[in-house]
Amino acid sequence: MSSDLWVGLGVLVTLFALEGFLPFYLGRERRLVHASRNLGLAIASGALGVLLAPLLLATFRFGDEAGWGLCHLLGLGSLDGALLSILLFDLWMYAWHRANHEIPVLWRFHRVHHTDTAMDCTTALRFHPGEILLSTLANLPVLLAIGMQFDDFVLYKTLMIAVILFHHSNLAVPERIDQGLRRLIVPPSMHRVHHSVIRAETDSNYGTIFSFWDRLFGSFRLRADTRSIRFGTGSFVTERWQGPLRLMAIPFVREPSDG
Repeated sequence: MSSDLWVGLGVLVTLFALEGFLPFYLGRERRLVHASRNLGLAIASGALGVLLAPLLLATFRFGDEAGWGLCHLLGLGSLDGALLSILLFDLWMYAWHRANHEIPVLWRFHRVHHTDTAMDCTTALRFHPGEILLSTLANLPVLLAIGMQFDDFVLYKTLMIAVILFHHSNLAVPERIDQGLRRLIVPPSMHRVHHSVIRAETDSNYGTIFSFWDRLFGSFRLRADTRSIRFGTGSFVTERWQGPLRLMAIPFVREPSDG
């Protein structure tokens, strides 16, 4: 396994254990059932990711051989190129995430992620395979335009998986630490607002790793009473929609009138 998978597994296990001892939201009694459903969907998406890996590798090889992309044109060294690549790709991830909320066909797939009514670290892995396919295809021209190296992409994914597992977690992070982290990365306080059932709050805090994109583009939002946040979309909240097979069907059905 690559470093991002090893780091992701380690952070996931650590956070899931800590959530049991230091939970922010209390009363999560079916944690293992909830986690198994999210991981079931993650396995399906991960399998698709493996199938798409040769296309991703071919893109990196082509870009490197052709000398395409900003980093190649600027003639940056390995460190400068890595920093610029990570910054620009995270900006792209912000834009792509925002598009997933604003473009209806993309939202149909992305809403699967938001239908989790008990967000914890496993929610970070709750993505529909259709969203994984669309995001992978959308990433390819961006990677070429940036001129990102494969090793820098793996580094970005390693950082990304650690941060998104953390900011989805149900871990009680001391307010002072959360505030300090908020200056650079997306902490739980920001992302809990993003998963609110209130659509105006859902459509905010799109950052993946860095929090400053939301401040720069006017989508930054906080609320003082994060303990009162209700998660989900208001639809697909009943038990029958929470299994992996039903989650797979959500992009292709209308919102149920009974929840």
